[in-house]
Amino acid sequence: MNRPLAIVFLVALLSPVLGQTPAEKKQSVAYLVSLQTKEGGFRIDASAKEPSLRGTSASLRAIKYFGGDPGKLAECKAFVLSCHDEKSGGFADRPGARPDVILTSVGLMALVELGVPTAPYEKAAIAYMAKNAKKFEEIRMAAAGLEAIGKRSEKNTAWVDELTRMQNSDGTFGKGKGIPRATGGAAACLLRLGGKVKDEKAILATLDKGQNDDGGFGHAEAKGSDLETSYRVLRTYHMLKGKPARSKDLRRFIAKCRNEDGGYGVSPGATSSASGTYFASIILHWLGKE
Repeated sequence: MNRPLAIVFLVALLSPVLGQTPAEKKQSVAYLVSLQTKEGGFRIDASAKEPSLRGTSASLRAIKYFGGDPGKLAECKAFVLSCHDEKSGGFADRPGARPDVILTSVGLMALVELGVPTAPYEKAAIAYMAKNAKKFEEIRMAAAGLEAIGKRSEKNTAWVDELTRMQNSDGTFGKGKGIPRATGGAAACLLRLGGKVKDEKAILATLDKGQNDDGGFGHAEAKGSDLETSYRVLRTYHMLKGKPARSKDLRRFIAKCRNEDGGYGVSPGATSSASGTYFASIILHWLGKE
């Protein structure tokens, strides 16, 4: 092999480990921008016919981490605000649809991402989430929305107490093979609410042991990993100021989720989506340069 060809081969070999190249980031941004519609919102993937709040929030955040420009900013702000339900104070996935706790959190985070003042919407949105967040996923997302706007809910103490009781003796959450995913979601939620975990070092050590052979993290019952679970786990690493022991293997897994269009599926071979691309972008951001 001649020297120039060897260098090209080496760069290609190392790029999944070192992260995206500038050209790859540009392509990922182009994929995300292609999801934006005339209404200003973003579709969740190329097959969707209409923009959604989920697709918009995920695309905006991924574009930021990839260093791009969302375009149609005024229209995007208008779309997000059109998803607000004045009667309930919550947000829906699209104008006129039914609001819920998770989407209300997503709406608040989208407003923050767009630089829209949240004060006119905070009181009603916080009250809506406090009243309606019952299941763990709803509480987890309510915590994310509250963190984004720097506020607390009247249910904050109750949620912290509930999560604290759920901890295992070493500070982890869940059982058996489900511990990495459960811990990734619950520990970050507890910390976002201002609570404390029992043993940070034990949690990080347990998460390291839970990293799959493919480099990512996944559901207990799944054979392989996925970016959504990996995102949950990496958020806890990030909040505890740690990184996976096998960070390079995680980078390789993320690279396998990348598609020719520049987007990422939630798992290798899956169709690109705004969500999958956001998970990839923020995990790579947290991992930083190596």
